Amino acid sequence: MTGHHSWGYGQDDGPSEWHKLYPIAQGNRQSPIDIISAKAVYDPNLTPLVVSYESCTSLTISNNGHSVMVEFEDSDDKTAISGGPFESPFRLKQFHFHWGAKHSQGSEHTVDGKPFPCELHLVHWNAKKYATFGEAAAAPDGLAVVGVFLEIGKEHANMNRLTDALYMVKFKGTKAQFRSFNPKCLLPLSLDYWTYLGSLTTPPLNESVTWIVLKEPISVSEKQLEKFRMLLFTSEEDQKIQMVNNFRPPQPLKGRTVRASFKA
Repeated sequence: MTGHHSWGYGQDDGPSEWHKLYPIAQGNRQSPIDIISAKAVYDPNLTPLVVSYESCTSLTISNNGHSVMVEFEDSDDKTAISGGPFESPFRLKQFHFHWGAKHSQGSEHTVDGKPFPCELHLVHWNAKKYATFGEAAAAPDGLAVVGVFLEIGKEHANMNRLTDALYMVKFKGTKAQFRSFNPKCLLPLSLDYWTYLGSLTTPPLNESVTWIVLKEPISVSEKQLEKFRMLLFTSEEDQKIQMVNNFRPPQPLKGRTVRASFKA
């Protein structure tokens, strides 16, 4: 079958089974993790994160059968992050979300054992060092992912353009134009963060990610989050399976240190 993925989030193909096809699933720097705030080490050498998303180059929104994703033109460093633990800028490639069927779970990272209902991932690559996203995704210092927690609260005005577009990509394999959306509007006011070395949280689970998990969540309304739950894991011709609980649970830390850019 073309486009058939041998992994998903179901009983038979979910995270607990991924190691059979992707042995790295049991590796030493897997993500996500539970961030124990008291054990995070404040590192005064970590500089503030610099987000340069000024000339925003979003292209499309799509449903890849695992999440909903917005992709960006990444031919130059116009849409990038720098500072933090990075020596050179990392270019934005795409962002996507992970969420639950109910508010009590959904995020991939947890803080002191507590999950959030949703987590946004902004995926960037090291274009200074690597020629393509694919090459970067295979290298230990190739990717940088910014994780933002979403909590239920008041409506997030800037999120509406995105949640209003979700009906266009209800089914797996669908894609729609989605131009000039600046994801800077989805970041919290404070860019205080935790950082650690980890991996992609979906197969192939490459251990290529420097994670930047923002401490401050953004708030969205119940109605906004409900729109994510209208998406489907399945194509138009298949029996409908609601896209929910598309998250990998926290993985063992295996001796890694989580650094904090702020004093607890």
